Amino acid sequence: MTPMTLNGTPITVDAAPTELLVNVLRDDLGKTGTHIGCDTSQCGACNVLMNGEPVKSCTILLAQAEGAAITTVEGLAEGGKLHPMQAAFKEEHGLQCGFCTPGMIIAGIGIAERHGAGVDDATIAHELEGNLCRCTGYVNIVKAIRKGAADMGAGA
Repeated sequence: MTPMTLNGTPITVDAAPTELLVNVLRDDLGKTGTHIGCDTSQCGACNVLMNGEPVKSCTILLAQAEGAAITTVEGLAEGGKLHPMQAAFKEEHGLQCGFCTPGMIIAGIGIAERHGAGVDDATIAHELEGNLCRCTGYVNIVKAIRKGAADMGAGA
């Protein structure tokens, strides 16, 4: 039994401590917004926030998440209102097929938290290394993260 907080709700997970967090989230807890893309920690599709920091959940054992606050893409919106980074991805067309989008949004939140509202495109592009999108040239993803960071900084 592993206690944690998932999307703001305290829970106890009944799974082997050696299970990967991504599998527990998807298979046991139904949080399928966390995607499995590469199984090698290369693509970032499985990003979640763990204690406020983006992590690749395919590299985290359930035992490592004991007592942690885990936020998936499903837990970002509050009261029916999209998180500013989610809204920015929608407004700036920062997605195409949508497969990488949850991981990119989580990565974008981390970038905004580390670099602030005025983060520049070069920093965003550098920080996105390890997050793969096979549909786009990243232009709109970078624009979305820049806007999301600005909106987060403005308290949107």
